[in-house]
Amino acid sequence: MNNQQESVQCLEYNSERSKLIIPEYGRHLQKLIFQAVEIKDRVERNKAAKYIIDVMGTLNPHLRDVPEFQHKLWDQIFIMSDFKLDVDSPFPIITPELLSSRPERLNYPQNFPKYRFYGNNVKYMIDVACKWEEGDLKNLLVKTIANTMKKAYLTWNKDTVKDEVILEHLYELSKGKIDIRESNQELVSSSKVMQTQQQRIPLKNNLNNKPKPKQKPFFKKNNN
Repeated sequence: MNNQQESVQCLEYNSERSKLIIPEYGRHLQKLIFQAVEIKDRVERNKAAKYIIDVMGTLNPHLRDVPEFQHKLWDQIFIMSDFKLDVDSPFPIITPELLSSRPERLNYPQNFPKYRFYGNNVKYMIDVACKWEEGDLKNLLVKTIANTMKKAYLTWNKDTVKDEVILEHLYELSKGKIDIRESNQELVSSSKVMQTQQQRIPLKNNLNNKPKPKQKPFFKKNNN
């Protein structure tokens, strides 16, 4: 009777247990870490920490000896000990401040959302053209950029567009540094661009509608 009462008193309920910091390792490993924290001898404490790291590495044996993964394991053992484990680590010891810190917010790389259908590559080409010296090579690059802008415009806007609109957008995107609005340069015609785009659609459909090879009929053999 006494043994039964003692066994009942030794039972643990989840509501009375401490919270699992990293549940994937389980409660037994977390208890091992807490026991290592209580070891007074530093040498023995270091041995216990290395043993626990080996046990944690068995969950991913193919990554156990990778330096980056080893660094992750040491960070996790300090986190699971509530940063109370005092051992010699081969990597910089993580701190609560570093763990709670957040990275800086990255701004979305879109400088001109008004003309986002041109894309960032066109804006980058315009910035490069603005830095070039005046000459035939720059004029050729500017005309190529304008034609690319017209193709992009017609890709996302299924309609014709006048060259004056593209040249006005080029002037605005270059912040006034590239002005060919009064020039007599002619861009690629809208009909030619639309015709090229329409020719690509049937080609894609033909690839998708390629007939499948016929399968041979299956006949069940009669063993009788």
